[in-house]
Amino acid sequence: MNGPRIHVGLAPELRMFAVPERRRERTAVVTDGASTLGHVIESLGVPLTEVGGLLVDGRETPVSHVPRAGETVEVCAVARPQRVPGAPLRFLLDVHLGTLARRLRLLGVDAAYESEDLGDPALAALSAAQRRVLLSRDRGLLRRRELWAGAYVYSDRPDDQLRDILGRFTPELAPWTRCTACNGPLEDADKDTVGERLEHGTRRTYDVFAQCTACERVYWRGAHHARLEAIVQQAVGEFGAAVR
Repeated sequence: MNGPRIHVGLAPELRMFAVPERRRERTAVVTDGASTLGHVIESLGVPLTEVGGLLVDGRETPVSHVPRAGETVEVCAVARPQRVPGAPLRFLLDVHLGTLARRLRLLGVDAAYESEDLGDPALAALSAAQRRVLLSRDRGLLRRRELWAGAYVYSDRPDDQLRDILGRFTPELAPWTRCTACNGPLEDADKDTVGERLEHGTRRTYDVFAQCTACERVYWRGAHHARLEAIVQQAVGEFGAAVR
């Protein structure tokens, strides 16, 4: 590009997205004179889903602004907790975030997820159609124009991913109310009603059951309950009491 030169400062939280030579407190960027500020920021590697605001020479400015020579741009990170207006807070997770999806569902958070890769265009369109916040570690996916709302998942560790999303969006928690397999709502189930779905040892050992109203999967407090309860208690303790 051979156009106006501007000076861009990235918030510390956003510098990880830029190439090493752009991670300084402020860096000079030569634009083409026609691209919007949003396009310039994305060209530095920063998804706009992670941008909380833009200040041009100290003034709040939209991403549609076309930079002029000599301007100083401060790129702010998203404020936490982040509010998502216009729809109930619901999530859509890409194919690589299955563990995070199951843990969100365990906490009663509406988290849609497909185990097969639908492809970036279909995921972005589904986000728009269902008005869900798309969670992904794929920056290219988060740049798609048809996306309704999105968020970059900063860690590759499920424990940190869960803490990141709960801290960023502060969804209401209602543990043990959603199917971890399909995201449907759970309801209490009578042992006699679900008995034919259970192995003999399970029928003999357990008396309290829940069943998904969508896929009919049956749940009980089995061998993995202690591990799941630990996840629930940590989340509730850190991010607020459960809503029942």
